[in-house]
Amino acid sequence: MFGTLSGELEVNAPASALWEVYGSLQLAAIVEKGFTDVLEKIEVVEGDGSVGTVLDIVYRPGVAPFPSYKEKFITIDNEKRIKETLAVEGGYLEMGFDRFFVRLEIIEKDEKSSITRATIEYELKEESAANVSMVSIDALMGIMSIANAHILAKTN
Repeated sequence: MFGTLSGELEVNAPASALWEVYGSLQLAAIVEKGFTDVLEKIEVVEGDGSVGTVLDIVYRPGVAPFPSYKEKFITIDNEKRIKETLAVEGGYLEMGFDRFFVRLEIIEKDEKSSITRATIEYELKEESAANVSMVSIDALMGIMSIANAHILAKTN
C-alpha cells in the first residue's frame, strides 16, 4: 500500500530566512523546544546537519505508538530549498512500513513571502494496512507552524 499526504503554509518571510532554519539542524532544536509535551528529545546520532545526518526522535512515554525512530537526511538542496528525510530504524519501520519519507520545501512567492510545504510518502505492507491511520500530516503542519513563528519573531 502506497500513500502520499501534503500540506502547506504561507509565511510572510523571505525564503532565505526560512531555509536558514529548515535547511539546518536549527529546525530540530526549534521542534524539540516547541513540542516538549510530545517529545523527550531529538538527538543527532551521526553527522553535522548535512546529507547523511541521522536524528533519533524520542517521544514522551504514551504519546506515540512507538517510543522512537531514527531518520536520515537524504537530500539537502540549498538551491531548490528542499530537505528530504527517510526513516531508517525503529518507529514506522517496526509498525509495518517499508518506507516513510518526508520532504520539506521552501517556495519563494516574492521577496517577502514564501510557502512552506511538507510531504509524506509511505509504503506499508498489506498485512499492516491497519497502521495507515498512524500517518498524518498534522505533526508536520505543527512543526511548520512553530518553525515559521520562530522565524517571523526573528525577522520582524
